[in-house]
Amino acid sequence: MNLIERNKELMKRFETMINTADEKLAEDLVAADAPFYTPASPEPLYGGKGYLSVVHWMRKGFSDVQWHITDLIAAEDKVAVKWNLTGSHDGEFLGIKPTGKKISVCVMNFYYFNKEGKVTNDIAAEGMIGILRGIGAM
Repeated sequence: MNLIERNKELMKRFETMINTADEKLAEDLVAADAPFYTPASPEPLYGGKGYLSVVHWMRKGFSDVQWHITDLIAAEDKVAVKWNLTGSHDGEFLGIKPTGKKISVCVMNFYYFNKEGKVTNDIAAEGMIGILRGIGAM
């Protein structure tokens, strides 16, 4: 399997990881020293557990949050993914009380891989605006 096909397969497993919050998959798929930046923490979060902390943060506001790959473009060391993020705003999110509104938001991310096939970086386009619109905060 070439690197492009490997990266496509890794992202399918990554989708499963974030939708199930599977710690073993997170350890297998994310480099331990990979930093992730989020509104959930003023400091970067590291590795698979750090990435899953973002998932858990989202679930506090949207207990049924799910990410589904709708488009994927792979290169040898990176992948661009267009996600459809869905969920119900049933918990407080960024200080906004639950509205009960259902959201469906397009989110774009670029993932970078090391030679071992682990994610080393995740650059996200600004999906937060779509989320805030979806719950009526904007």
